[in-house]
Amino acid sequence: MSALDWCLLVAILAIWLILMVNVVLVIAGYLEYVRQIKRPVPQFPKKPPFVSVMVPAHNEGIVIVKTVESLLRFDYPQDRYEIIVINDNSSDNSAALLAKLQRQHPSRNLTVVNTDAENGGKGKSNALNIGLASAQGSVLAIYDADNTPEAGALRILVSELMANDELGAVIGKFRTRNRNATLLTRFINIETLSFQWMAQAGRQHLFGLCTIPGTNYVIRRELIDEIGGWDVQALAEDTEISFHVYRHQLRIYFQPKAVTWEQEPQTLPVWFHQRTRWVKGNIYVILKNLRLLGDSSARLIHFDLLYDLAIYFLLMVSLVLSDVVFVLSVAGIVHSNLQGFSNGLWLLAIILFIVSTYTTITTEKGERNFNNIWIIVLMYITYSQMWLAVAVYGMGEYIREQVLHKQARWYKTQRFE
Repeated sequence: MSALDWCLLVAILAIWLILMVNVVLVIAGYLEYVRQIKRPVPQFPKKPPFVSVMVPAHNEGIVIVKTVESLLRFDYPQDRYEIIVINDNSSDNSAALLAKLQRQHPSRNLTVVNTDAENGGKGKSNALNIGLASAQGSVLAIYDADNTPEAGALRILVSELMANDELGAVIGKFRTRNRNATLLTRFINIETLSFQWMAQAGRQHLFGLCTIPGTNYVIRRELIDEIGGWDVQALAEDTEISFHVYRHQLRIYFQPKAVTWEQEPQTLPVWFHQRTRWVKGNIYVILKNLRLLGDSSARLIHFDLLYDLAIYFLLMVSLVLSDVVFVLSVAGIVHSNLQGFSNGLWLLAIILFIVSTYTTITTEKGERNFNNIWIIVLMYITYSQMWLAVAVYGMGEYIREQVLHKQARWYKTQRFE
């Protein structure tokens, strides 16, 4: 075989290795879903801990009222939790709207921390650290400013956390509340169900591992204090904190019955900007913790490190190489003896993608619709390929920012009415 054939063969094997890992995770996730349906939520503690619910917010006037009102409706004992909104250097009407909410609910423990350009506007991690300074709870709950959690979410999360001393954090499930707004939000809804929470469930079922998402989770205050708060350089502060939990020999539990609804990007530019931030943030965390692969005391996070390395580096390079060879061969510029073999494997990969994705979304009653099969097909052709562009661009941006020593800042995701 030629050098080109060898490169293509390595790329095909890498792609299929990662594909099969994800198929295994989906199968395990489905089994975890079945288990969770039958498993009752632990009994709510007779003496519930005081919880500080923190909401970092930058120019969130469009959504912040609905979010705070949903937090006020928690069925958690009212005298056992506080809400801290960090209005982080906002230039919209957020401050006025939050002040009005405080006047409307004078008997509730609602605190608004307004920052300015001097101490704020430096990213979500920095905003959380500012909120932490005034938090009174022994348990912290984090929600994004566009979230509307269900009334029982906090009670369920805390019940799980307090029932097991080996848990450092408990995470819930998030759903797309504007999933029918555009074709893009329909793609994101499927992505959320199939590749985010189902993968979480699969890792929990197989390895007892989960990664903290950016919202709808509770974590022990003492753990955050011990590590000195959130890393202000980490755009993916959720992944960063997850690694700290496991390094402290604690675990993270996934409880899908604790549900929050969040608003997702409705336009491509907003989506591209948000996902680029995710890529840069995860690359930062991977490289920061890469040395832990040789640390036996950190073996709990070895799978996540290897998996993330495979996704953000091995898979990306393999997909780019495979796509380039395909385009050049169609153009008649190069010829590979493996091209027909490669095309056959791609067809099988597409079939696996459709079957596994549709199977996972059927766990939600509202998604059991055969029309979703065509959405998934279109999703593979378009949305999945756009993720490759995001990964390449995000890595380029990360390298550029590291060379120029640019500090992490607040990346605002545009909201919609």
